[in-house]
Amino acid sequence: MKIKRAKRQEFTTISIPSQLFEKIEQHIDNTGFPSVSSYVAFILRVLISDSGKKSKADYEAKIIRKKLEELGYS
Repeated sequence: MKIKRAKRQEFTTISIPSQLFEKIEQHIDNTGFPSVSSYVAFILRVLISDSGKKSKADYEAKIIRKKLEELGYS
């Protein structure tokens, strides 16, 4: 029996202001996110998810957008 392995993901670098990075670092303390990168990737996935879905995810995306604005990201 063959075991199917997941493709290895490739990554790139995105620059954000240092102050925003520091605010996000503080924001994710004790949240379970291992890094700012993983948190930002999560946020971006939520924001670009299927906009046709009117669900809890849509509501959460609005909350996340507001929190990002509060962190200085507009």
